[in-house]
Parts: sequence; structure tokens; C-alpha cells
Amino acid sequence: METIAAVATAPGRGGIGIVRLSGAKALEIALLITQRDSVDNRFAHYAKFTDRHDRVIDDGLVIGFTGPQSFTGEDCVELQGHGGPVVIGLLLQRCLELGARHANPGEFSERAFLNGRIDLIQAEAIADLIAADSTTAARQAQASISGVFSTSINQIMRDITGLRVFVEAALDFPEEEIDFISEGNVDQQVDLILEHLARLIRQAKEGAILQGGATLVLAGKPNVGKSSLLNALSGEDIAIVTDIAGTTRDVLKQTVVICGVPFELIDTAGLRTSNDPVEIEGVRRAEAAISQADILLEVIDDSSKDVSNSALTSGIKVVNKIDLTDRTPGPIDGGKAVAVSVHTGEGIDALKQLILETLGITEQTENRFSARERHLRALREGHTSLAEAVQRFLATRAGELLAEDLKKTHDILGAITGKLTSDDLLGEIFSSFCIGK
Repeated sequence: METIAAVATAPGRGGIGIVRLSGAKALEIALLITQRDSVDNRFAHYAKFTDRHDRVIDDGLVIGFTGPQSFTGEDCVELQGHGGPVVIGLLLQRCLELGARHANPGEFSERAFLNGRIDLIQAEAIADLIAADSTTAARQAQASISGVFSTSINQIMRDITGLRVFVEAALDFPEEEIDFISEGNVDQQVDLILEHLARLIRQAKEGAILQGGATLVLAGKPNVGKSSLLNALSGEDIAIVTDIAGTTRDVLKQTVVICGVPFELIDTAGLRTSNDPVEIEGVRRAEAAISQADILLEVIDDSSKDVSNSALTSGIKVVNKIDLTDRTPGPIDGGKAVAVSVHTGEGIDALKQLILETLGITEQTENRFSARERHLRALREGHTSLAEAVQRFLATRAGELLAEDLKKTHDILGAITGKLTSDDLLGEIFSSFCIGK
């Protein structure tokens, strides 16, 4: 396999710049650049980095990692110098002159996957860790890198494999007149697998939300306090707030972190009938944003006594301006609504908690891991496939069909870790990585 090279540090100036190499010629190239006789495995050597005319490009550290005990499973080298873009560019160019090829985005991580150093979940988690925009997201990504998610998937696949072995063995010995489903407790085993899958789906859904964020849309009639609520939830004066109805004419977007969960917070124009073309367009955009919301917050003015005549029928109702009424802050209407005062801050914490509960986010932090929508889709498909397999067998008593259905479920779950994955999917995943990863 070709030797690849890339800058592994972020673009721009910095204290340190790193050029990473991986492949059969990685150590050879490093020795030529540093003019050393050897590089000890996992040992940092001071060296001068030279060009083809033996002129010094830079000085720094060279660290070698002998395969297969390296990140990619191949011989790897890091050349760590000063972080100027010109200097680090010259160092990379020298690596290319000596036979390396410029790495494609994510190619180092892809080689680690192909060489069995990490599975696909762990590879994706590396990208998630780099992109994490909250402490919670970073911790979840690290949990996936350490194998928390993969371990659960692999255990379910082993359980399904055990069932497949039993069912197919029973099919190979039809003369044994036993009810192999009852004899092997197959129905109980399937129920346990379905429970494990259902639990993992809940965890993956939470992980996908915590990693990728959710869309939170503020809607309601004019002058009920939507913009003030956006400012309160974001902790910044983002939206203009006045007593004039219709101040917000367009959607305002802001990324915020609420209790460790990233949200795209969207403030919309007040929902009302108008002859103003600008306001009509604002209402149209508001309705479009509402249709795409993961969670809708309908803000209602408690002082207007219009709580029962809300403009919307779904979402969390936020009864605002209770500082002007005698209403107690906190959950109301059986916990489906929250009374708040954006002016005083009362009830805002209760609102944040209800938002998390609506998303299915719990206080528990143990065993959280990062997940993606493709993981969630595969888990749901696997759960459906297994549940349908059991129902089909109970209706037909055809062991051959059960064996095929178990294999189908096994293959669906195998795509999550990459044990059974198409080349197209791999290309799609790794193309979104940084070049140096």
C-alpha cells in the first residue's frame, strides 16, 4: 500500500506543526529528511529536517511507530516542527518528493479501520470528538472510541450467532423429533435480544441528539416574549426586544448548549394575519421552521389571559410573563407546559428540564456514547427484522425461514461496526474527515 503523508495540525499559524506519514516507506522517508541512521519505536528524537539540497527546513522532533502496533497498523512517523504554514508546507513537500502521496481526507483513520485497529463506530467517533462543541459531546465520543457502543453491538451479534448455530443445527438433524424452539429456549433468547436492542436504540437516540444537536423553534403570537426567551436560553442579547408587536420579521438562529446538549435555537416572527408583505413572508418562514422543529416551544403571554386560545396544537407550551400575574413558576397542565418569567428568570430551569425530558434525555451519564443517524436506522431496522422473524416463524413453523431472517438481522447490525459494510458507505464516511486524520 502506498505511503501517505499529510499535515495533522489545523491550518494557520501555531506553536507546533505536525506532518504525519503512514506506510511501508514512512520510516525510510523520515530517516532521509532527518539524516539519521535510525528512529527508535515510540521514542521522540530531536532532529533537523532538511530539503533535497541538505538545507535545514526546520528542527523539531521525529517519533516513529512501528506497525502493526500503530494507529493505522502500518509503520507511522510524526515530524513535529514549528507551526508556520510555510515551514510545515515545505516539510510536507519534501515527504512527497521522497515518494509519499498526499493523503485523502480521513485516509489515516480508514487504514486503521481496514487494518483492524478500530471498527467503524470508533472511526466515526474520532471525527465526532474533533467536531464536538460541548463537554458532553466530547465525553460521549471518547466513550465510543473506547468501545462502549461497539461492545454492545458485538454482544448482540454473538447472541444472534448462537441462535443461528442452534437453529441450523436443528435443521441438519430433522429426525430428532423435538420442538427445537422450546428445547433451546429460542423464544426467550429472542425476547432478550429484542430487549437489548430496544435499550440500545434508546441510548443511541440520546447519543445522536447529544452529538448532533436538536432544533428548538420558538413560536407564538406577536409580543409574547419569544425573542426575550431566546436571549434567556442563549445567555446573550441576540434578538432585538421591544414592546412593539412584529419586531421580529425573519427567523433568527443561534447555536446554544442547554445542560450539555447542543441546540440550534430559532426565533420566528409572530404568528398572526397581516397585510404587510414583509410580515407575511416572516410568518411563512416561521411556519416552515416550525415544520422542521425537533422541539417546538409555543410561547404564550399569561398576562393576556389568552392561554387557552393558543395558536398551535403541538409542542411545549411556555406560559410567559408570570411576573405580571399570580401564577407559580414551574410545570403546569400535568407537566405539558411550563410557567416562566423571562424578565425575572423564574421557571427557566424547569423549562430546560422539560426540553430534555421531551427529547428523552436522562440525567444518567454512565454508558453514554456518541451515535449517528445511520447507527440508529440500522438498530431500528435490526429490531424490526428480528421481531418480524419471530412472528413469521410462529405463523409458518418454517425453521429455514427463521435461519434466513436471523442472518439478515446479523448482517444489518454488522454494518454498524463495519464488519459487513459496502465500499460506498466507507467512502461517504471517511470523506468527511480531516485530511490529517
